[in-house]
This record gives sequence, structure tokens and C-alpha cells, in this order.
Amino acid sequence: MSAGFRCKQFYVAHDACAMKVSTDALLLGAWTQVPTDGYLLDIGCGSGILSLMLAQRTAASVLLDAVELDSAAAIQAADNVRQSPWLDRIRVIKRDILTYPDSCDHPHQRRYKLIISNPPYFADALKSKDEQRAKARHTDSLSFADLLATAARLLCDDGQFSLILPADAAVQFWLLAQENGWWLQRATAVASSAEKPVSRLLMTLCRQQDSARLLSLAQAEPLLIHQADGAYSADYRRLLRDFYLKF
Repeated sequence: MSAGFRCKQFYVAHDACAMKVSTDALLLGAWTQVPTDGYLLDIGCGSGILSLMLAQRTAASVLLDAVELDSAAAIQAADNVRQSPWLDRIRVIKRDILTYPDSCDHPHQRRYKLIISNPPYFADALKSKDEQRAKARHTDSLSFADLLATAARLLCDDGQFSLILPADAAVQFWLLAQENGWWLQRATAVASSAEKPVSRLLMTLCRQQDSARLLSLAQAEPLLIHQADGAYSADYRRLLRDFYLKF
């Protein structure tokens, strides 16, 4: 098993993390629209891959808080940040997001212009015998309802909440989000190839009904990872070209 993943401007060690660097995380980190200033929050940062990708894509004035519940993952994320060009911009915080923040995190309530998460999504599936991996993949420690309530509490009034979920889980999540006052601002449906069904949905939610563009999941833009010949598609290459060494 690989000890890490190298991007063009940084390296992410992930051997101590339950969830390794994945296509899901890379898609989300490259796809999410980023603000030009303010604070960003990474919920369940794992190895820190999303925070590092967003730091690469944003101005020096943008600061990121990366919150992680698992001790081993939080330590590894902090090590990855220390080895990156953005040590002074990313703060890794070992904490349960449901009790974040408190006075030891920062003295004043911080509101975020962007919240990003690659959250746990298994609710009833058979759990891994690896407790760390089970916690990272299952919603026991962070339900969809708790995730939405936490994002609503920490987001700026005009902020955005971006995440990626498997297609079935995304539908469940979006139904719950609508019931709790969220609006869909952007969505992309990801499939491995034209012959395969949609496997993932990238979503950006907001709290303001009068935002410029409001959608339904049926209006999600398509993204194919592979062409018919198995090569990476032009759209996928364009999206990840600032990160993948091979692009």
C-alpha cells in the first residue's frame, strides 16, 4: 500500500489515516469554487488533502481550519501541512466537529465563507473490523443531519458548503438538506465512463434562496473520468491538471 500521494506542489502522507487520498477527494478539492478572501473550513480533514488543495488554489490572505476527530489522522495532517508551502495558512485542529469551536480553538466565533467535506456516508452497511476505518466511513460519529446543522452554524450568511457523496447517498442528503433550508447552487454528476452509471455527485449548497443560480439534482452537469478507449477524458484532465503529476 502506498505511503502517500504526490501532487505537483505538495506531498500527502496517508499511511496513518483510515481513508487514503482518493479520486473523490481530488475531484472535490479541484472542483469546488473558492472565495478570494476570508476563512475556509475542512470538516474531517483526514490526511489534509483538501486543505492543501484549497491552499494551493487561493490567495495568501485566505486562511484554512482543518478539523479532524481521529488523533492519528490529525497528527499526520499537521505533519503534511508542515512540509507544505502553506504552513502559515492551514491550522489542523484535533476535535469533534460537533463541539467545535471553543475558546482554545480561537477566542472569537469564526464564520466561514466556504466549508468543504468528504464526509462519512455508510449508515447500515457492514462495518470494517478496523475501528479507525469504520469511524471514517460510517455516519455514526457524524450523521447527515449533524453535518448540515454544523455547516449552518459555522457558515457565513453568503457562504457555500461543498461536498462529494455516492449517488444514492447524495439523493438522501439533498432531500434532508432541502427540509432544513438549504439550496443547491452547483452540482456535477461523475461517472467513470459513458457506459457506467453515475457514481458520485459533487454538490455546493447555500443558505440564501436569492442566490444567482439554484438547481435540482436533475440539473447536475456530467463529468466522465475516462474516454471510451480508457484514457482520461479531456474534462477530467483539465480539472486535475494543477495537481496530477501525469497531467
